[in-house]
Amino acid sequence: MAAPRILLSGDALGRLNQLFKRVSAVNKSAGPFDALLCVGQFFPDSPEQLEEFNDYIEGRSKVPIPTYFIGDYGVAAPKILSAAAKESANLGFKMDGLKVCDNLYWLRGSGKFLLHEDDPCISSKYPYADGKYSYIGLSVAYLSGRQSASGQQFGAYSQDDVDSLRALSEEPGIVDIFLTYPCFTNRAAASGLPSGMCTPSTGDSTISELVAEIKPRYHIAGTMGVYYDREPYVNVDAVHVTRFIALAHVGNKDKQKFIHALSPTPASTMSTVEISAKPPNATLSPYSFTEEAVSGNGAIKRSGDTVSDSQHWRYDVSQKRQKHGDGGGDRLCFKFVSSGSCPRGENCHFRHDADAREQSIRGVCFEFLNKGQCERGPDCKFKHSLQEEGQGVSNRESGPSTGSSIRSKECWFCLSSPSVESHLITSVGEYCYCALAKGPLVEDHVLLIPIEHFPNTLSLPPECEKDLSRLQSSLRAYFKRDGKEVIFFEWVSKRGTHANLQAVPIPSSRASSVENIFNLAAKKLGFTFATDKNDNTLEGRKLLGKHLDRNQSLFYVEVPGGTILSHVVEENEKFPFQFGREVLAGLLNMADKADWRNCQLSKDEETKMAESFKSRFQEYDPNS
Repeated sequence: MAAPRILLSGDALGRLNQLFKRVSAVNKSAGPFDALLCVGQFFPDSPEQLEEFNDYIEGRSKVPIPTYFIGDYGVAAPKILSAAAKESANLGFKMDGLKVCDNLYWLRGSGKFLLHEDDPCISSKYPYADGKYSYIGLSVAYLSGRQSASGQQFGAYSQDDVDSLRALSEEPGIVDIFLTYPCFTNRAAASGLPSGMCTPSTGDSTISELVAEIKPRYHIAGTMGVYYDREPYVNVDAVHVTRFIALAHVGNKDKQKFIHALSPTPASTMSTVEISAKPPNATLSPYSFTEEAVSGNGAIKRSGDTVSDSQHWRYDVSQKRQKHGDGGGDRLCFKFVSSGSCPRGENCHFRHDADAREQSIRGVCFEFLNKGQCERGPDCKFKHSLQEEGQGVSNRESGPSTGSSIRSKECWFCLSSPSVESHLITSVGEYCYCALAKGPLVEDHVLLIPIEHFPNTLSLPPECEKDLSRLQSSLRAYFKRDGKEVIFFEWVSKRGTHANLQAVPIPSSRASSVENIFNLAAKKLGFTFATDKNDNTLEGRKLLGKHLDRNQSLFYVEVPGGTILSHVVEENEKFPFQFGREVLAGLLNMADKADWRNCQLSKDEETKMAESFKSRFQEYDPNS
C-alpha cells in the first residue's frame, strides 16, 4: 500500500480563502494529497471575517480535500459547532470527526482513529491467517482545545478528555500522529526554539505529560506564530523516535511556514527494523527528566514518577462524591471502564464493572455511570441514560428505573415507551415482535424482541418462546430462498436489560465456516465455547436457559445446523460486548462495520429499509 499523503496546517484564524488556495496549489503541483489536518485556532478572530468563513460552511465555496480541525474557539464557533453536533449523522460517540460541511470535520474533545477507514486512498484491509480482515491506516490521536480551569464549554478540553486519551494510549499499537493546539512546557523539548514561541509560562504541562505517555511518531501543534521542526528524539521505553512540528498562522506577516506535507508509512505496516531506525540527528528524549523533579541534592526523577495514580489511571471523582456524601469504596475504575483492563488488577481500589464498560462503549457518560448524575448536564457530550445494544441516542437525564412504568418509559424496546423507534418495526405478534437493527451490519439484519420486558430470550414463558421460535423458523425459510443462512446471537447481561435476539443473514457458502470462526475468535480472547449440538434448536435453547445463572453474563450464538455455542462471562473478564457482530463482520470481510455506530442511517433511510424488508418477508411472516 502506498503511504498516505497528508498536509498539515497551523492556525487558520478563519482565513479559509488563503488556506484552501494554498492547499489547492500544492495539491495540483505535488499532489494528490489525501487529507488536511489543521491545528490551532480554526475560526476567525473578528466578525468581519465571518462572511468568508460562512461561504464554506454554507456551501457557496468548496473545501478542496477532506479537512480535519481541532479546537472549537473563535467567532461563531459555538453557533456553528452546536448546530453540527445536533445533526443526526453526528449523534452518538464519534472520534473520527463530526461533519460540519462537505469535506470539513471537527475533531471534538479527544480521541484516536484511523485516517480514514472508508477512504481507499488512506486505508486498506489485509487478511489474518484465518481469513478474517482488519484495516490498516494512519493512527491519529488528538486533544482539541486549550487547558482551562473555568469549565467553559467551547475552546477547552476537560479532564475527561485527558483521561480518555490516556486510556486510549494504553491500547496496542503506535500512534502515528498526535494533534494538539498548544505546545509543551518542557524547556528541553523546546531546545533551539525560535524566539516568540511557547515557553514554560505560556505552554501546557498536560500536553507534555501526554506526549511522554503516548509517544507518537509525529507531534503536530499550533504555536505562538512560528514554524519549528525539532530534531527527532528517542522515546523512553519505545523503539521509535518522535518528530515535533509546529506550524505558523495562515497568512502571517513574517511569511513563516504554515503548510507542511507528510507522507508517513503507517506504523502498523512497518517492520521492526524500519520502525526502530534512528536518524543520525536524533537526540535524547526531552521528557526523560523535568526540571521540577530535581531534588535539593541534585538527584533527578523521571517525569513519569511524578504523576499520581488517580491522575494517570482513572477519573478521580473522590472530591465530587464527598460533596454528595458518598463513600469512595464503590467508585468505578476509569481505566477499566474506558479500556477494558486495569494494570492494577485485584490491587485496584476501584470497581471493575463489566456492565458499566458495556454502557461506556455505547457512549454513556462515565460520571453518570459513577454517580447517577452528571454535573455538566446538557453541556456534556455523552449520553445520560442507560443504552440498549443497537439502539439510538437518548439525552434525557434519568436515574435507575425500578418500577415497570418507569422502565417502560426509559426502555428503547418496550412498545409503550415514547423512546421506541416504531418506524423500525416490521412485524408484531402476540408475544414478540421483529424490528430492523439500528446501524445494521447487512441488509435484513433484524432483532427479535419480546413485547414484555424480559431480561433475555432464554427465560421466556412457553407461549412467548413459541412465538419467538415461529419467527426464527420463518426467517430461516425466508433467507434460504435467497441462498442465505441466518445466524442468531444474544448478549445476556446480568443487569437485565430488555431482551433482544439478533438475526444476521450470511451467504450459504460461508455457513460451514461460522462455527470455526467463532471458535478461533474465542481462542484469541483466551476462552473456549461450550458446545451443544441438537437437531432441535428449541430444545437446545431450553437446556441453555435451565443452566442460566442470573448473576452472570452470557454470550451465545446459534450457528447453522443446530449447534449452540455459549460462554459465561466472568466478573472481571475482558469481553467485547459487540463480539458477535465483530466476528460476523470479519467473516463477511467488512471489518469497518463491526461497530454499529459506523453504520447509522438517517430516519428516512431506516424507514425505507424497514418497509423493503417488511414487503419481502410478508409471505413468510407468521404475523402477516
